[in-house]
Amino acid sequence: MAAESVAVARAGPIHRLAVRRSVLADYWALTKPEVNLLIVITTGAAFCMARSRVFPHPPLMALPHTLVGTLLVASGAAALNQWMERRFDARMRRTARRPVAGGRIPAAHALVFGVLLSLAGMLQLLVAVGPAPALLAAATLASYLLLYTPLKRVSPLCTLIGAVPGAIPPLIGWAATGASLDRTAWLLWAIQFLWQLPHFMSIAWMYREDYRRAGYLVLPTGRARSRVVTLQTLLPLLGLAVLAVPFGPAAIVLSLGFLYVGSRFLIQKSAAEARRLLLASTVYLPAVLALGTVFPVLR
Repeated sequence: MAAESVAVARAGPIHRLAVRRSVLADYWALTKPEVNLLIVITTGAAFCMARSRVFPHPPLMALPHTLVGTLLVASGAAALNQWMERRFDARMRRTARRPVAGGRIPAAHALVFGVLLSLAGMLQLLVAVGPAPALLAAATLASYLLLYTPLKRVSPLCTLIGAVPGAIPPLIGWAATGASLDRTAWLLWAIQFLWQLPHFMSIAWMYREDYRRAGYLVLPTGRARSRVVTLQTLLPLLGLAVLAVPFGPAAIVLSLGFLYVGSRFLIQKSAAEARRLLLASTVYLPAVLALGTVFPVLR
């Protein structure tokens, strides 16, 4: 008995440490870090593109403030989104294990966590960078939570509406340099807006039964409508990428490759092709933005 008591006593701190790590991992998952990585990349790339056009150049320290502020707002939006959709997430196999839907984080805690992150991010952008990035971040947060999220159960148009705030991070990075939102800034917005549609369509196809179970109206219904969505997004991307990034041949090759993968998905409509489209979209956007960062943008 004495030996067992000693073993339990020794296991106590280890168990508590494991519990703390599990709780921290749940709060980390609540922020959707895999989505935030892309947000940081697009914000940072736009900042670097715009900085080369502004004289005198804004201080480099503005970049980490911009990235951290944007990251905090995006993390808060993710937490608040999961708080709002917890009952519906619980009906989907893909999302049932999320921290709030799975009951590991109380809904009230997720609400407070999301609000604090969002406020902290907007405050950092306002104080350390300027009012324009803070206002853009606030508009992103409000439209994502108050328009896109509730519309997911009302109309398939929610996908288009949600792509509007989803494309604002490059504008935040651009505005953080003090540059005006000119043609190139809006080209970057348009690229990210169009990019989201095939990216999300691949996810919606793979998990279409999950979305139906939760009552989400996000997937274009019917082959004809899917064809329209695919062609109306991937074809303009080819032109926009070449306009925004002057290193034309590489942008053309990337866009044609993305169009090819999207066309295969359109023709075959299989889970394997949907995964290829998802992978291609994940590679495409950072690659195009990297070209725009390395090579000077059009004046």
